[in-house]
Amino acid sequence: MQDDARRKMWTTALAWFIALVVFFPIFWMAVTAFKTEVDAIATPPSLFFTPTVENFQEVFARSNYGRYVWNSIAVSFGSTILALAFAIPAAYAMAFFPTKRTPGTLLWMLSTKMMPPVGVLIPMYLLFRDMGLLDTVTGLMMIYTLINMPIVIWMLYTYFKDVPNEIMEAGRVDGATPIQELFLLLIPLAVPGIASTGLLSIILSWNEAFWSLNLTSSNGAPLTAFIASYSSPQGLFWAKLSAASLMAIAPILVVGWMSQKQLVSGLTFGAVK
Repeated sequence: MQDDARRKMWTTALAWFIALVVFFPIFWMAVTAFKTEVDAIATPPSLFFTPTVENFQEVFARSNYGRYVWNSIAVSFGSTILALAFAIPAAYAMAFFPTKRTPGTLLWMLSTKMMPPVGVLIPMYLLFRDMGLLDTVTGLMMIYTLINMPIVIWMLYTYFKDVPNEIMEAGRVDGATPIQELFLLLIPLAVPGIASTGLLSIILSWNEAFWSLNLTSSNGAPLTAFIASYSSPQGLFWAKLSAASLMAIAPILVVGWMSQKQLVSGLTFGAVK
């Protein structure tokens, strides 16, 4: 019993240490956002300072923050809905009607995530230019759907495989068509997994920076481009950059905190039989 108590104590201490290490950059960014530029670059860092909100005021005055937020919301939620619309039927087919090529197809889809995005930047840029999709929310939504699709399909495939096949067979015996089987049986049973997959897709889309910086400039730019605009040839303004970053992550941070139980529940869906 003493060994178990000691092990639990060390595990808890390690978990707190990791949590603090992960959280510290966010905490320091939030503190820096309320400093002046002089305090932000002070060496050693100033732990005691007079808080100011002038950085947030300048960020609001300099740019249309609401437009960037709307673009991020539209791109993140739109790409997630599209990804789920394509991924749910694909994962359903591979989970319940597998062929000898199914494992290879899944591995091939996942392997596309290993390719450096810069390797296809030029052809994608030219393609988007010719299609009139540069600097548009629609174009960014399409590219985010494509880059998140492998992960979404993999996660849904894993969740669907955990659904007892006997339930699906009972539906077929009762005369359910594949469409009815998918929408009336599988989706209601896999709601936690679908929800957690959607939340993860939203977070990935919200944080994606490479494509937003290279395919947008102003009209379709999301919050990642909004943050990058505070890096200029004149240098980095750390206080203003921290304020802009805090404003950019605040919405998704709030959503994450509010939905953490659902996210954890979905990620562990089917783990215990």
